[in-house]
Amino acid sequence: MAQAAAVAKPPAPPRRRRASATPRRLPYLLIAPAALLMLGFIAYPVISVFYYSLQNYNPTKPWRNGYAGFDNFVQIFTKDPVFWDTLTFSAKWVFVEVGLQLLFGLALALIVNQTFVGRGLGRAMVFSPWAVSGVLTSAIWVLLYNSQTGITRYLADMGIGSYGTSWLSDTSTVFSAAVVADLWRGVPFFAILILADLQSVSKDLYEAAEVDGASRFKQFWHITLPHLKDAIILSTLLRAVWEFNNVDLLYTLTGGGPAGETTTLPLYIANTSVDAHNFGYASALTTVAFVILLFCSMVYLRLSKFGGGSK
Repeated sequence: MAQAAAVAKPPAPPRRRRASATPRRLPYLLIAPAALLMLGFIAYPVISVFYYSLQNYNPTKPWRNGYAGFDNFVQIFTKDPVFWDTLTFSAKWVFVEVGLQLLFGLALALIVNQTFVGRGLGRAMVFSPWAVSGVLTSAIWVLLYNSQTGITRYLADMGIGSYGTSWLSDTSTVFSAAVVADLWRGVPFFAILILADLQSVSKDLYEAAEVDGASRFKQFWHITLPHLKDAIILSTLLRAVWEFNNVDLLYTLTGGGPAGETTTLPLYIANTSVDAHNFGYASALTTVAFVILLFCSMVYLRLSKFGGGSK
């Protein structure tokens, strides 16, 4: 019996091999070269800007170069009226541009989301300006605003305005002209993102609302807008950062003029570094701009409750 029991005893389960840590680390090892390369391209310029912001660095005046401490920042906030003027204009530019681009982009997205003949061609026409580079956009609008061959010439032929009028040289019209030029390029960005989010709205919600007697406006207010909340918040934040850093269009259109009327803070930084070669002071201005953007972005995301799951 004892021998039979010994024979019937089930064999011991095989020992589990210790799982190797290599498979778990493999994805990180694969992306490590690209991550390190990106970190180098991002970290080095940022650290360099912070370093030079504490220096007096002008290659054309090497005898003045050296450690400056916080002198550049003191000059920015106490002795540089141009900084405050450019910061004020930057805020005005961002508020007007982002607000108008959002309104027109939302309207276009709602239109091309409908079913109609030639909808594919219509969508392509709406989105095409976004594929044009900023410098090329500026070149197009410089030609359109040309006083000899542009819009003002044809308006003068119709008896509207006078010949030789340049909207980009007049302080009373240059801001509106620049806004229109940038709207042409910026509106498709909002239209693309909002339309992509509109595609995911369930048709059952609208059908139920129609059964309950809700009007088109109520459907838009209580169904469409809440669903688009995160897309609108993200797109306005991204576009606000890009518009704040807008240099190519304004530089090509107006060069910051006339009389500094269209000089944004980034354009002032570019002029200070490239034209005046004052890289230390320009780095300090860049650091201030970075802190302003970071603070405004955090406050905006906090107040808007981005990602709060309102859908």
